[in-house]
Amino acid sequence: MPPFRLALRPLLLLLALLSLLFLLAACSSEQNDPYPQAERGKNILYAAFTERPKHLDPVQSYSEDEITFTAQIYEPPLQYHYLKRPYTLIPATSESVPVPRYYDAEGRELPADAPAAEIARSVYDIHIRPGIRYQPHPAFATDAAGQPVYGELDAEKLRGIEVIADFAATGSRELVADDYIYQIKRLAHPRLHSPIFSMMSERIIGLPELGAALNEEAKKLPPEAWLDLDRFPLSGVSRLDRYSYRIELRGKYPQFPYWLAMPFFAPVPREVDRFYSMPGMAEKNLTLDWYPVGTGPFMLTRNDPNSRMVLERNPNFHGESHPCVGEAGDEAAGLLADCGKALPFVDQAVFSREKEAIPYWNKFLQGYYDASGISSDSFDQAVRLGGGGDVSLTDEMRGKGIRLLTSVRPSVFYMGFNMLDPVVGGLSEEATKLRQALSIAIDQEEFISIFMNGRGIAATSPLPPGIFGYLDGEEGNNPVVYDWVDGRPRRKSIEVAKKLLAEAGWPNGRNAKTGEPLVLSLDTTSGGMGEKSRLDWLTRQFAKLDIQLLVRSTDFNRFQEKIRKGAVQLYYLGWNADYPDPENFLFLLDGTDGKVAVGGENASNYANPEYDRLFERMKNMESDGPRGAERLAIIRQAIALLQNDAPWIFGFHPKSYTLGHDWLHNRKSTDVGNNILKYQRIDVAERERLRQQWNEPVLWPLLVALLLLVAVVLPAAIGYRRRERGTAR
Repeated sequence: MPPFRLALRPLLLLLALLSLLFLLAACSSEQNDPYPQAERGKNILYAAFTERPKHLDPVQSYSEDEITFTAQIYEPPLQYHYLKRPYTLIPATSESVPVPRYYDAEGRELPADAPAAEIARSVYDIHIRPGIRYQPHPAFATDAAGQPVYGELDAEKLRGIEVIADFAATGSRELVADDYIYQIKRLAHPRLHSPIFSMMSERIIGLPELGAALNEEAKKLPPEAWLDLDRFPLSGVSRLDRYSYRIELRGKYPQFPYWLAMPFFAPVPREVDRFYSMPGMAEKNLTLDWYPVGTGPFMLTRNDPNSRMVLERNPNFHGESHPCVGEAGDEAAGLLADCGKALPFVDQAVFSREKEAIPYWNKFLQGYYDASGISSDSFDQAVRLGGGGDVSLTDEMRGKGIRLLTSVRPSVFYMGFNMLDPVVGGLSEEATKLRQALSIAIDQEEFISIFMNGRGIAATSPLPPGIFGYLDGEEGNNPVVYDWVDGRPRRKSIEVAKKLLAEAGWPNGRNAKTGEPLVLSLDTTSGGMGEKSRLDWLTRQFAKLDIQLLVRSTDFNRFQEKIRKGAVQLYYLGWNADYPDPENFLFLLDGTDGKVAVGGENASNYANPEYDRLFERMKNMESDGPRGAERLAIIRQAIALLQNDAPWIFGFHPKSYTLGHDWLHNRKSTDVGNNILKYQRIDVAERERLRQQWNEPVLWPLLVALLLLVAVVLPAAIGYRRRERGTAR
């Protein structure tokens, strides 16, 4: 055989092999799929999370990253109706929403409309529905004699046990009233540091005394020893029967039922607490903080917070049906189509950790996530803002059948003044006008447009939309900051702000007596993308009044310490609603709850006796009763005082924008109720079809690469052949 043929053959063979590899790579879209093949076609909801949850124990968990999971697992006695607005409490495990009974100091029962000053105790009786069972769990496993299978564990017996699924035996039992009582006692556990213990100690009778007793007992025990809470009574919480318990509060607190819809008041069985407290468990992350135990529709079967978390249908779930009523527009939106059908709809929910916004967004567009938020980087690709502020999806999103959900979150972000500061604080006319001038000068609408892609509305009071007492239109206008012109608010001019500043004794930003420039300091927490540009913008806002702004960034702990001590002049904070009641926002400015004076939540240390009097009347009133109109009138008076005194520069209420694919059903914006996974339904066949369609292999780049390869290899082969022939001749 001629030598050139021997040399050409390996080149042609290489070319053939490369071509085959390219064709194999292009033959299927499966290379793009981030999920195991075994999951294809399954009734699984796919979502992402960006921040790892730190606590899944209901006594400690208090963040949005955590309640995404805990709300699907634990069942407090109450929950929010998924569709009704305003948000409405309904039973979860209880038979009904408890109605309080009131008693005076002598123990005499009072009528429901008794003045709050006469009420010494409020009593709530909660009745749990029989037949509710816990998820399968090794803590409930018992032998033939009824004794716990895992009653005594140590490091040796835990050899080979790494995750909760490694325990071979599991069991279950019925939910009883004692489980709720046990969890309430856990609020006082000295080693658990519940974030609501201090607040609930002011309300639940006997809770401070229980905390003191548990603290003394804990000192006598080794650090890891189990503290059996059943040995310690809690005078304000008692068992009535197997399915009923009573909670007694000091005075009147009409907002307490909202707390009964939060995981803090979900049940924790004594044997689960005992199981996780055995030696060697904590070292392996075998704790309630890592593996929750509940009666809810889902249970956590995989906890890898750096990668993947999986919720699976609880086979013991007691059952619930999709609501058949909602608010106007719900039926047209298809939200009642599953009326009466059994919940939950999905068998599993897989949450993948996404640390970067772009991969998260691209996977959503490929159909590998069923829903997604919208980052600033992707905003223009997803959403189009009209001249009047209306929002619509882009053609690309509509072409994919993607739906947009928007809502104003029950939150407020604000810049606060320290009312104890000698320059910006106090209720004198001069200090008030200084704060009013700054409230006008800092253009919140511009901030929302530049830094939030328009995802927010300027605040005129602490109350966000959806909370009782919030007023829209001219009624809700802040006349200190805005004029009402042609049916819309218009921010007052900078000239008005400069006039107020001069009347405050600071003409052109200088002291009228000494000529010294006005320098104000703002304390913030450091970190976050875009922080420098936001602070530069803020500095320019102050400069419009010739005021110099000194920004002092620090870590969160140091920032909190300065707030506690009142060692700030201005600060920036936000507040998310714990529950949908105006008291949960207006208490942030209650003079009796000052941060410096009593360590309360009033970080501005604002104290206006008239506001405090109004707040005291308002907080003990119900919004939906015969005194609702009276409560609204009081709220209006209180807000008018806040607008005039300006202890805050009211910032904005953020808007939530979420996208969902056409195959994801029963999605409704909700920012208070969190146990929403059970309502979601997936059209699995439609998802598979569209995923395949959107991820078809794109062959032309491979063909181009193949042609380039041919263009490189073929001339070399021909040239080599010619040289061999020449040599042969």
